[in-house]
Amino acid sequence: MDLTYTADDTAFRQRVRRWLAEQTPRTKLRTLEERRAWHRQLYDAGYRGTGWPREYGGHEARPMEQAIVVEELARANAPVGLDGLGIDIYVATLMHHGTERQKRDHVAKLLTGEEIWCQLYSEPNAGSDLASLQCRADVAGDAFVINGQKIWTSDAYHADWGLLLARTDRDAPKHRGISCLMVDMALPGIEVRRIKQISGSEEFCEVFFTNVRVAAGDLVGGLNAGWRIAQTTLSYERVGSTLGHVGRLQNAFERMIAVCRTLKRAGRPAIEDPITRQKLGEVATGIEVLRYAALRLLSGVEKGRRPGPEASIAKLHVARLDQRVQELFQDILGPYGLLTDGVPEAFALEAGAAYGEPGSWAYALVWSRAGTIYGGSAEIQKTILGERVLGLPKEVRRDRIAAAASERAGAGG
Repeated sequence: MDLTYTADDTAFRQRVRRWLAEQTPRTKLRTLEERRAWHRQLYDAGYRGTGWPREYGGHEARPMEQAIVVEELARANAPVGLDGLGIDIYVATLMHHGTERQKRDHVAKLLTGEEIWCQLYSEPNAGSDLASLQCRADVAGDAFVINGQKIWTSDAYHADWGLLLARTDRDAPKHRGISCLMVDMALPGIEVRRIKQISGSEEFCEVFFTNVRVAAGDLVGGLNAGWRIAQTTLSYERVGSTLGHVGRLQNAFERMIAVCRTLKRAGRPAIEDPITRQKLGEVATGIEVLRYAALRLLSGVEKGRRPGPEASIAKLHVARLDQRVQELFQDILGPYGLLTDGVPEAFALEAGAAYGEPGSWAYALVWSRAGTIYGGSAEIQKTILGERVLGLPKEVRRDRIAAAASERAGAGG
């Protein structure tokens, strides 16, 4: 395990940092056209589409270089382009499991931002337990007829294509009767409704399918192979994003240091208050531990190893740390931390930098609550670790859970 950067890595980081310092937009990207233009600018510079073969429009890069780009984007408060890191999930799916036609038709368009995709996985009763999904794709000659509902689908309202998991064999065990399909989101019978979140954002959607006909040629990876495809490609989301989370948290931490030099505690700058300094120290320690965990994960990928249970550990670590950090920041900020609008620039999350106007710590707090849900809930990640790492049989886990619940009930009585 190598936790140091090579000279080439350091030089590459400096190139990315200089480019972002010169090119990062100084006003918030408010329209789809503005976001698409920035995405294309990143792509043309070689900072989107990294790690994929040139013959399909990619920029070949080592995993460490890909992670450095993500970390530096976060450090610069720069927009990441269309669909954040999700593009790599769709590209990974097509590159590993798609036909040559599917790759030729879509991969380059995904990487350049010409096409926007969405992930049609979760359902109202099949989120963390994704294998319980009930959306159907029934074979009808040379097509599949889709009926059902998806929910929590990011950016579906402006997506050109969707990657759908649907049940194609209702008699098979739930993990084995699922297939993966590419879906043109302009097809008749598709209805998209946006969902307003507690944060005020509306990027999540619910999607309804009523007798939607999808060509058989848009099946990805073979009939009833959907579960295997989903498990293979979701690992890209976790490995590639961990250093990005480090950069984002480090950026927020440095901003909090600046705020504490102005914020007053008992008539003195908060940075001089010992309790505040203790909380800042806890944040700094947590971020540094996460940094080394990310480097450990990347070190294995650099050596050609596929990510295993450590990806679930990283997912848990990121989510819990983000929530803890945001709670500590709220403790330091007091009432300023609760403002969603009109945050004084001296105490804002972003002081009018890359996003144009002062940012809200309250938004960051609310968004952090989603970290233990999206991409596989904390409970599911713990189950994976219990079964695959610790080797606990399901019966043992159930017994221990029941015993713990009984003990809590007795203590409460």
